[in-house]
Amino acid sequence: MSSIHTKSSAFPFISSSLQGTSFKIALTIMGAMAISACQPTDNVADNGKPQALAPERAQTIEALAGVPMQQLATFDPQEIKQGGDTGISITSSESYSKPSSNVSASRKGNFFIGNAFFRQPWVVAPASTDSRDGLGALFNVAACQSCHIKDGRGHAPMSSDDDADSLLIRLAMPATTDEQRKQLQNSLIEKVVHPMYGGQLQDRGIQGVPAEARIAVQWTDKPVTFADGHVETLRAPTFNLTKPGYGAFDDELMVSPRVALPMIGLGLLEQIPDEDIKKQADSDDKNNDDISGKFNWVMDPQTGKTALGRFGWKAGQTKLITQNQSAFNEDMGLTSNIRPHESCMPTQTACLSATTGADEQGNDKPPVEVNDDVTKFVEFYTRNLAVPHRRNADDKLVLAGKKRFYDMGCQSCHTPRYQLPKTDDDHLEQHGQVIYPYTDLLLHDMGDDLADRTIAGKLPPKDAQVEFLANSYEWRTPALWGIGLAQTVDSQATFLHDGRARTLMEAVLWHGGEAETQKQKVLKLDKQGRTELNAFLKSL
Repeated sequence: MSSIHTKSSAFPFISSSLQGTSFKIALTIMGAMAISACQPTDNVADNGKPQALAPERAQTIEALAGVPMQQLATFDPQEIKQGGDTGISITSSESYSKPSSNVSASRKGNFFIGNAFFRQPWVVAPASTDSRDGLGALFNVAACQSCHIKDGRGHAPMSSDDDADSLLIRLAMPATTDEQRKQLQNSLIEKVVHPMYGGQLQDRGIQGVPAEARIAVQWTDKPVTFADGHVETLRAPTFNLTKPGYGAFDDELMVSPRVALPMIGLGLLEQIPDEDIKKQADSDDKNNDDISGKFNWVMDPQTGKTALGRFGWKAGQTKLITQNQSAFNEDMGLTSNIRPHESCMPTQTACLSATTGADEQGNDKPPVEVNDDVTKFVEFYTRNLAVPHRRNADDKLVLAGKKRFYDMGCQSCHTPRYQLPKTDDDHLEQHGQVIYPYTDLLLHDMGDDLADRTIAGKLPPKDAQVEFLANSYEWRTPALWGIGLAQTVDSQATFLHDGRARTLMEAVLWHGGEAETQKQKVLKLDKQGRTELNAFLKSL
């Protein structure tokens, strides 16, 4: 571990030159379900015109979809149901909060019980509500719904007076020993945690337990000019931590703000076979298209074995049950069989000595606050939040925007369609569905502007792992389904991992790295082209 250095209690870690950062709860997106515009290649077809994709990538997309690219790029009636037979046609603020439409009446009760535990706040122990006490001692929010507003995406604080309920700060230290480096390389540990603040900042504490720090943000306007002279004004965030409760932060501490991801369609993403995700990876860029997506390989806390990561901004969680329990533990300070220890560091004595709400389970299991029954109900709920159907999918403007999306090669990262298998489990609603999530679930380097910073405001080295195999520059491609209804669900919802983008176009324009060429193509769009692309994205 690195030694502790004295420094100011407030720090900027995003500069005014378009430097970025990162997210919040259960989750666990590449950048609010932000869209990542992946760059096209310079491959040339027989007719001499540039192709949007490397031939190998196009073949993989078609194999996963089971249909030719031409069908994907034009009007496809089946795509109206982005979530297959699980989807719904609601277009209100409740668009993200309904159960899969194909869930049976006998199973629907499990959904609503899980919904109750997801929505209602936990309280400090001891309390008369024995099944819902044990909040903290350190925590970010008291309920899942506080982060995932109406089951949707979060937003960054709008001002220094705004709360950070739907945004959290992940922390990681650089490895300093050969043993730490070996553990990280083999995914035996998620990260090297800070000795006093751990792997996530908790900005609240119960009575008698000091919060770890307070989160504030300032915004700086950044104009970007299109080829036709149109100016889009982006905003760059500068996050600050004030009132540190347990000593100064190390200058080399890597800090990652992350807003909450939307909860829709997670059970469908969980059913995409590992091999379908792995076959899309091209970490060495063997096809020379400048896109080198890689999959994260993580330690599953339930099995104690390494497995493919697919959930969260950096694909650091293997499946929904571990994602949920990690969020309960880190965001609300609640223990479960998967995460049985309080989220207190050894030096946080008040946190360690606080009263818990843990109940005995028997069978030699440790006392926990979130028992297995609650775990199962919440898992069922998060697995069965329906994806809303597309709107206006056959509209001429939308189809023109869809053509631009495909012509520019965005599908190279945002894989449009999958055919889910029928597996040997009880995920009945998801079995055999044809879905259109627009994600490869891989990690991509999105450039310096979107990379996390150290607390001192510097870019970390690219070999510094912050979440298993993921570094500060890499983000998991977010699914785009339902994104057009994000601000219908919550008018304050924002995009990208740290909530800096207020519109979908802003989200595109922040992308760099593997998406730089794509962004440059977008900047060449005239007013009509921008209108068409936006219409397509809003239809999802």
